[in-house]
Amino acid sequence: MTTPAAAPTLPASSAELAIETRGPVLWLTITREERRNAMSHGVLASMAQAIAAAQTDRNIRAIVVTGSGEKAFCAGADLQSANAFTTDYSEPHGHLAQLLRVAKASTIPLIARVNGACMAGGMGLMSMCDLAVAARHAVFGLPEVKVGVFPAQVLSVLQHLIPRRKLAEMCLTGEPITSAQALDYGLVNYVSDEGSDVDAKLQWLLSRLLDKSPAAIRRGLYTMKKVEAMAFEESMAFTESQIALFTLTEDAKEGQAAFKEKRPPQWKGH
Repeated sequence: MTTPAAAPTLPASSAELAIETRGPVLWLTITREERRNAMSHGVLASMAQAIAAAQTDRNIRAIVVTGSGEKAFCAGADLQSANAFTTDYSEPHGHLAQLLRVAKASTIPLIARVNGACMAGGMGLMSMCDLAVAARHAVFGLPEVKVGVFPAQVLSVLQHLIPRRKLAEMCLTGEPITSAQALDYGLVNYVSDEGSDVDAKLQWLLSRLLDKSPAAIRRGLYTMKKVEAMAFEESMAFTESQIALFTLTEDAKEGQAAFKEKRPPQWKGH
C-alpha cells in the first residue's frame, strides 16, 4: 500500500519574494525595489511554487501579486543578469513559462496590484492574473523590441485581453501606455481614484469577492479557463455537464436556502 503524497506547502519568503498570508489572502510581493522589481529566476520559481501550493489550502481565497514600493510593479526580466531569459538552453521549459502555466491552472483568483511601472515580462505577471487594479501613476509597456527581442511568452496571456491593433502597436513600437489607456483597453479592471493609493480599490475589490461562495468561485474559474480554448459546441457540451455539478455542492444548497430564508449565506466552501 502506497502512502499518499503530502500536499505541497507554501515556500518561505526569500530576499527577493515576500510570501505572506493576510487572513484569507496570499500576498506575493517582489522585493527587488532597487532593480525596479525585475524578475529573477528565483522570483519566478518561488512564485510558481507558492501559487501551486495554495491550490490545496482551502483557507486561501485569493492571491495578490505585486511589487514593493511605489515606482514599479515589475520591470520585466533583469537585463543586468548574464542569464536574463534562461539559465539552461537545453531545458525546454523556462521559468516564466512555467509560472504562466501554474497561474492558468489556478482555481484561486489571482489579482494584480499594479503599484507602478508594469513592463515587458511584468505585463505577463499582470496578464496571468484574473483581475487587476492599478495605481493612477502606473505605466504599461512591451519595450522588448528596443533591446532586440520580442514579448513572445507574454503574448500567450495578453493576446485576448486587449484589442489586436493596440496589442500590435505596443509590441511593434515598444512605446508605453498610461493607466487611463490601460483601463480603456480593458487591460485592468480599475485605476485608483486617489493617486498612488491602489490599496483602497484593491480592498474594495477583495471585499466583493471574499463574501461569495468559495466552491462556486473555485469551480467557476476552472470552467472559465477550460472553455476559453474550446469551440462553441465543445464548450456547450462541457458547460451543460458542469452546471449540474455546481448544483450538487454544499455551497449551492446553502446559497439557495439562504435566499429563500432571506438571510446571509454561511459558506462552507464545499
